[in-house]
Amino acid sequence: MIRVFDILFSMLGLIGLSPIMLLVWLLGWIDTRAPLFRQQRVGRNQQPFVLVKFRTMRPDTASVASHLADASAITSLGYFLRRTKLDELPQLWNVLIGDMSLVGPRPNLFNQLELIKERDALDIYNVRPGITGLAQVKDIDMSSPQLLAKTDAEMISNMSLANYFKYIFLTVAGKGQGDRVGF
Repeated sequence: MIRVFDILFSMLGLIGLSPIMLLVWLLGWIDTRAPLFRQQRVGRNQQPFVLVKFRTMRPDTASVASHLADASAITSLGYFLRRTKLDELPQLWNVLIGDMSLVGPRPNLFNQLELIKERDALDIYNVRPGITGLAQVKDIDMSSPQLLAKTDAEMISNMSLANYFKYIFLTVAGKGQGDRVGF
């Protein structure tokens, strides 16, 4: 049933939010000349997929977890996009095509070996990664691999339609700050 809501909401979001996404794309083009950010991430069953977001950092930024990135790499527009979570909107495409869910564990990079080990031990990769989830609304980011994996496991074991809508609502209402950047 959740997949049905993922498809419905991602289609509605892509259509309804397309004017905002076009504006952000244009501002991103002016800001970096590369408004979309594509990065290979670990998906369901540890299969790779290409995550799409609006770019918030300079194009030459190293491909590392956000908490390891240099905070000075974030552009002025990027600060705004991260604060408002508008950088996440292109992931609605990932949801629509089935790479992701609206709610699930945030997809990590393949070079985050400690997190992969912790998540693998708790079977986190048996579900689709998500745009938001329990860890995000609790401000737990990828800099705490054990805590993140434990929180992901808690979310998965308690997943229900009610919690699905709860996490979406809390995220849209502004709960959670997103991944920290820098040390």
